[in-house]
Amino acid sequence: MKDLKHLIYFEDLLENADNDLVKQAQAEGGLAIGYTCYHIPEVLLNVDNCFSVRLRAPRTGSIDIATYYMSNYTCEFARALVERGIEGGYNFLDGLAGVDACSMMNRFYEHFEILKMNEKPSFFVTHTDMPYKIEDYTVRSYIKQMQIRLLDVMHEHYGVDVSDASIRKAVAEHNEVCSIISEIGEMRKADNPVITGYEFHILNLVSYTCPKRLILPYLRETLEELRTREPDEKPAFRARVAIVGSEIDDPGFTKLIEECGARVVSDRHCFGSTPGREVIELTDDEPALDQICRRYMELSECARYISDEKVAQRRETADRLAKEFRADGIIYEQMKFCDFWGFERALVSYIMSTEKGWPVLSIDRPYNAKSSGQLRTRFQAFVESLEIKKIQKGGKA
Repeated sequence: MKDLKHLIYFEDLLENADNDLVKQAQAEGGLAIGYTCYHIPEVLLNVDNCFSVRLRAPRTGSIDIATYYMSNYTCEFARALVERGIEGGYNFLDGLAGVDACSMMNRFYEHFEILKMNEKPSFFVTHTDMPYKIEDYTVRSYIKQMQIRLLDVMHEHYGVDVSDASIRKAVAEHNEVCSIISEIGEMRKADNPVITGYEFHILNLVSYTCPKRLILPYLRETLEELRTREPDEKPAFRARVAIVGSEIDDPGFTKLIEECGARVVSDRHCFGSTPGREVIELTDDEPALDQICRRYMELSECARYISDEKVAQRRETADRLAKEFRADGIIYEQMKFCDFWGFERALVSYIMSTEKGWPVLSIDRPYNAKSSGQLRTRFQAFVESLEIKKIQKGGKA
């Protein structure tokens, strides 16, 4: 296929947390608010002159210093963020919004404060609680947390307009981004998609890590380009796979899978488009904040939710996406030492295989996985097994 016009530029934007668009937005008076988890509603960080930056640690090498502070039994994503923070990689931030999603990420926020990784005079680290199930009283608590510990903090430190009108304006911009990403994502349902899983991962990541106002023109142009893009005459893949699991902020991981002969057609993982790139429909009969918080809780697929209905929701979503995007198999993955997804992966990968009939590859992986020879071998073997299953069913491999 013809290369996407802006793909190299998008790849360059992902090389640093403080990419060129972040620097441009700050030069124009914008405030960069970092966050690490879906449970901090992204749209609330984009009110007034603020813009959200979902934190990553691209080009991470050694994480020895972070391991000294956090031990080698903690999530490598959290350790990589601490390492990059110690190196000064997040000095550009104007604030950091944390959520009590897991103990390991809590330690990242704690070390960010204790080690004084950012010494801007008005810099803040705020931390919010996250319920374990959805009830009327937990939703009310979540709304209150987002008002007191997020919006009020932003207003107190920088005079940010956090009114209902300001929030609704941010939602409108957020929805345009989501509509574009969703339409591009739907293109992966085709027999021979006009976009690879790697390219989609790149597009989705820049929508999380760049100011919405500045990345939107590039996303609009890319959407128009894809509408008329011609796919390769012969598909460059031997199987279609869906990914389910924990944080994947490195498109090199997706590229590794596709180099082994699979096309990644759906992404139900942290930093993926499900959940995260759904349009937020607002009504006028209640505050925007209430509707946003409720929607984020309802759509969340985080493994920290252990109520029966949420456990069932995660399985149903994985099954539904694999069917809708016509995957041949599912890859369940988790970051090493991720407690929540460790339990989820071990159990549900078995259930999806035995009860739903899906071929499943179950892996745990390091933060930097793109150069893993072991993973490459396992992906190659999985693709071959999917081809064999097609032959056995009388299909074309």
